[in-house]
Amino acid sequence: MVCLLRTPLAHFQLLTNVPSPSTDDIISAAKTLAYDLMTYYQGNESGHTPGILPGPPPAGEYYWWEGGALWGTMIDYWHLTGDDSYNDVVTQAMLWQVGPNRNYMPPNVTASLGNDDQGFWGMSAMQAAEENFPDPPSDEPQWLALAQAVWNTQADPDRHDATCGGGLRWQIPFANNGYDYKNSIANGIFFNLGARLARYTGNQTYADVAEQTWDWVVSVGFMDADYNIFDGAHVWSNCTDINRAQFSYNNGVFLLGAAYMYNFTGDSKWEDRLNGLIDATFKVFFPNDTAYEIACEESMTCTTDMLSFKGYVHRWMATTTQIAPFTAEKVLPVLQKSAQAAAKQCTGGNNGRTCGFGWASGVFDGSVGAGQTMDVLAAVSSLLIGQSKSPVTSSDGGTSVGDPNAGVGSGSIGDDLAPITTSDRAGAGVLTAVIVLTAAAAFGWMGTGK
Repeated sequence: MVCLLRTPLAHFQLLTNVPSPSTDDIISAAKTLAYDLMTYYQGNESGHTPGILPGPPPAGEYYWWEGGALWGTMIDYWHLTGDDSYNDVVTQAMLWQVGPNRNYMPPNVTASLGNDDQGFWGMSAMQAAEENFPDPPSDEPQWLALAQAVWNTQADPDRHDATCGGGLRWQIPFANNGYDYKNSIANGIFFNLGARLARYTGNQTYADVAEQTWDWVVSVGFMDADYNIFDGAHVWSNCTDINRAQFSYNNGVFLLGAAYMYNFTGDSKWEDRLNGLIDATFKVFFPNDTAYEIACEESMTCTTDMLSFKGYVHRWMATTTQIAPFTAEKVLPVLQKSAQAAAKQCTGGNNGRTCGFGWASGVFDGSVGAGQTMDVLAAVSSLLIGQSKSPVTSSDGGTSVGDPNAGVGSGSIGDDLAPITTSDRAGAGVLTAVIVLTAAAAFGWMGTGK
């Protein structure tokens, strides 16, 4: 068991009582939050499975994908604070779940596996490469190769069909509930990964496919002219029955991807799109400059998945200010106010510092869990973004070794899987799934990535 560091509750109050908290106070508060967050993880204890939070239901409340999201949060925590206390745990977790084809499709979860679930693990691997998280031993899968494997499996023609004119489905096996649904988060992650791989490797094809994904999302109506992003629709309606629910992580994943496309291409259309997404995200999800999950927070009907979305948006918007620096003046003041609101309500529990979910009131609301704590850790640690190194590439310091053909041919799942019930589903949220391409282009052509 890793030795965890405790720090005083007073640092939380300093975050909320001064206009510009000191770096030391932010780091101390982040260390406390990281300690509290990791108390929800049991995977490094005897008898438990590395990589995952307790679950999935009924064994625990967390689906497989949220483990992948947790490690992305902890990689960012290390990158921003310099605290490497959890690095060995993160590495063990990330490598344990890669599966036999090293593409984040472990057999124990494929019967309920969505493209978004796999994609969250792929984004965390991509982040490890971009932030120069310590490389695994040479005989283990490497971060960049893992991200490429996820992208390649999702670009596989078996993942795409002509329904709705293209797009990834939510679920991967045809027998799963949700296979008849195409949604924004699955396609948003595919877009996001493509944009980031383009920048890291310099390979134009990733960017071309990312742009095709964006175009499809817009054409099918999942993103409107005002950059509102809706959840998804069913293939049996030709994707005309759009579920207009809005979730913050959809905006966040497209926003970060657009920033990477702007950085890689220099094209003004991506600057315009990025600005539009930032404005829409603040309008819908940051009333009074405080993160708010509009679809469920007022009525407190948020699922366990939804309780973790705020943190991703904070992290991804913070990184956006490095990838597209023109956004910093607009974005960073809002993120600071939101982070201070988040820290202010962490007054619950026997320790007097447990975090809830509702930030706007400034009062602990009693909603506790890994997602709620992960949100606040992400918001607080992201206050250090201006002092951290920008994401690297293969040509400016990136050390992660890639394999442009990783995962090729391993994207499909056998037809003999039994159907699962709604309660068995792993979802990276909600009813959540995008693109097509004739993805033969995804194989054999990839240039030399690192």
